[in-house]
This record gives sequence, structure tokens and C-alpha cells, in this order.
Amino acid sequence: MAARKSETKLYVIDTNVLIHDPVAILNFEEHQVVIPMTVLEELDKLKMGKASVATDCREAIRQIDRIIGDASPTEIAKGIPIERASGEYQGHFSILLDNFNAPNRALPNDLNDNKIINSLVSLQEKYPNRETILITKDINMRLKARGCGVGAQDYQNDQLLTDVSLLEKGFHRCEGSFWETQSSVETFHDETGTYHKVPLIDLPEGMVINRFITDDTGFVGKIDRIGEEFALIRDLPPEQLMQTTAWGLKPRDPVQAMALNLLLDPNIHLVTLSGQAGSGKTILALAAAIEMTVATGQFRRIIATRSTRGLDEDIGYLPGTEAEKMEPWLGAITDNLEALHCDDEHSTSSVDYILQKVPLQFKSLNYIRGRSFQHSLILIDECQNLTPHQMKTIITRAGAGSKVVCLGNLAQIDTPYLSPVSSGLTYLIERFKDFPHGGTIHLEGSPRSLLAEYAESHL
Repeated sequence: MAARKSETKLYVIDTNVLIHDPVAILNFEEHQVVIPMTVLEELDKLKMGKASVATDCREAIRQIDRIIGDASPTEIAKGIPIERASGEYQGHFSILLDNFNAPNRALPNDLNDNKIINSLVSLQEKYPNRETILITKDINMRLKARGCGVGAQDYQNDQLLTDVSLLEKGFHRCEGSFWETQSSVETFHDETGTYHKVPLIDLPEGMVINRFITDDTGFVGKIDRIGEEFALIRDLPPEQLMQTTAWGLKPRDPVQAMALNLLLDPNIHLVTLSGQAGSGKTILALAAAIEMTVATGQFRRIIATRSTRGLDEDIGYLPGTEAEKMEPWLGAITDNLEALHCDDEHSTSSVDYILQKVPLQFKSLNYIRGRSFQHSLILIDECQNLTPHQMKTIITRAGAGSKVVCLGNLAQIDTPYLSPVSSGLTYLIERFKDFPHGGTIHLEGSPRSLLAEYAESHL
């Protein structure tokens, strides 16, 4: 009598499926999904490109890494339960070693990564009582090693968070009324505004200078000073905050207003703005930069740059001056400059006038390294693609009287060896959250358009 087949099927996924849909692993319900080692090899070769295929490959690799988590090699071979968005587990995932019966479970020696993994397999068999662990920033190499039964870990010495959801957002939203949670409040006024002295014990945990507090009644406050027992909160009336303008630009919501407050504050030398595409990071930063350079004369020039994979290597091959070489990579800056003047009668002439009048310079990251910029506003876009070391190298270029504004979206990392928790943007926000002359805001929503907002949540 033939054995009854299991109702749970086993699906083996090819590379082209993962390129077509990087989250395809999650779409097989209660069944077991298997990724052959050859597929990981192909993803590894394709992930280094610049086309959308490379982006999909990197996303597929990160999805596999998320599912595997801290599972042991034995658990990976058997099948790891797949956690769904609801928090429940359904279906299993495993990696198939293509030459499973080969001696030492070795990989083909055609790649250096495979040679390293094979040597670790041999080392593990030679010293079975000693734990052998591969340390690498390459997610795909870790997956291959674990598929061969070798322990593998990320290099986490410069990772300050284990979960990006714990990243400082720059503001704390209280339910109900903030004042109902206070045991005592001392209020006073001076020429700079209204201040409230409140006990530290009554404030939420983790309060730092330049962090905002809001509540459901419309109150907005900003931590101005923190003592041993009390904190000083500057009152920011919502009506006044929402009327703040920078080069004619007004904030669309309270969080954008908080960001603009940090950008225009002369006592703040470092501002980091994070958030999804279309949340207003670049246009807010650019408007504030022009305002502080042209209108108030706080800075002599604006230096705009961005982190783009391949930029440092490719710029030398482009024709023209450095500014002309950089222009295609800094389209987001010029696009937002056009948006600031879209209501002008002759918007093109306005943009040309601003580009002539405003000392706006486009620089490559190679140019910034090794320099010191005095009385400059340094605008760095796409910071999520910088490593912690690169971030340190660039931030230390700020000279006397300069301000650095870092922009980034942790959901759009294009560098193969970075993740949201290891990104230089995450590192910078965490390292500088106690800096009294720095501030950060995580922008919410997608004000770019109703279409963009709907697409962000439904596609």
C-alpha cells in the first residue's frame, strides 16, 4: 500500500521568481519553501549591479536573512517556521545544499566566498569541539555558510540598535493632555519665549535636549535644558509653529513644522531628517538652506552632495566640470528648487536666478573627504547608504560656523552590506541624540501627492 502523501507541499523557488517578487517566499501559505544554494549564488552575482534587478536581489537576500534569524544550521536544514505580519507562524523555509552528498558538503571553488566557506567547513570538522563562526557584512555569504552548517554572524561592533523601530524619532506624542501628567509646573516668560519648568520624574523616559513633546490637545514643546531634577520646556504655540516659513515654504503638518524649527535654529549644528519618500525631507532642508544663506546671511554657501552607490567611482568618467558631473546625481535638489518656485510667473527664470544668486555647490563625496568647510551649510542626501565610518569622515569636515543636514530613508538602502540597523544614518542619530546642539526628526506620511501616498500603502 502506497504511503499517503503529505498535504503540505514543498516548493523550490528559482532565482527569476525572487527577482520578479523579492517577498515570494511569504506567498506559499502553510507549505515548505526551499531555496537551492545555486539560487543564492546567482543572487550574489546579481546584487552588485545598479539596475532594478540588483535592488530586487538585495531585497530577496534580506528577506531570507530575516526569516532565518538566529536559527541553527540543523534548524535551517529541517525548515524554519515563517513568521507572518500578524505575528503568527505559517509554513517553513529551508536552504537546499545542491551537492548535499558531496564530501565535506563543499561548495564549488569557483568563488572566493566559497573557498572561505569550504575552509571553515574543514576547520569545523577538524575541531568538532570548538565553535567556528564566520563574521562578515555580506548577508548572502552568511546565508550560504549557514546552509553549509557553519555558524555566521554580522559584524555588530558599530551597531547601536538591534531593532530599527527603537530609533530616536525626535518627538514624543502623549495621549490626552500632557499637563495632566505633571505634578508641578513653573512657567515664566522672557524675550525669547515662554518656558515651563517640570520635574524630570514626570517626563517620559529618554528625554534629551531638542526633543519635542506633543499631545492630543495641540500642545507642542521642545526640551531646552535638562538638569538633575528638572527639565526646561520651551512652549511652541501650534499656530506660530505652523506659520514658520523658509523661502516661502510653510510646513504641511506639525512634524514638518518641528523639522523646520530645527533647521532654522542657529544654535543647532547638526540636523538629521529621516522618513519615507515624499515626506518632505529634501524640500524642507533646501528651503531652510536658501533662507539661511540668502535672506539671513548665516552661511556663505550651500554644499550639496549625496551618497549614491558607484558615484565615487563613476564621476571621473563623466564629461564636464565637477558641478556638471554631479548634476545628474543631484536631481532631487534641482527638482525641489523648481517646486519652491513653481507658482512664480516665470518659474524657469526664477530657478536660474536662484542658481546664480545662491552659492549652491554640488560636490562629490571624494571632494568632501579631506576638506574643511567654514561657514557652510552642508546638505547630505541619501545618508542611509553611508557606513558609520563614512559618516564620521564626512561629519568631521564641518568647520567653524558650519551646519550639517543629513537626509535619508532607511527603507531605501542600496548598499549590499548595509541594513537599517547598521546604516551610518542610524549610527549618527543614536550617537548624537545626547548632543545639545543637534536634533533629529522622523517625518511622517507622504505629502508628495494622494497618488504617491496611496501607492506607498497599497502596492
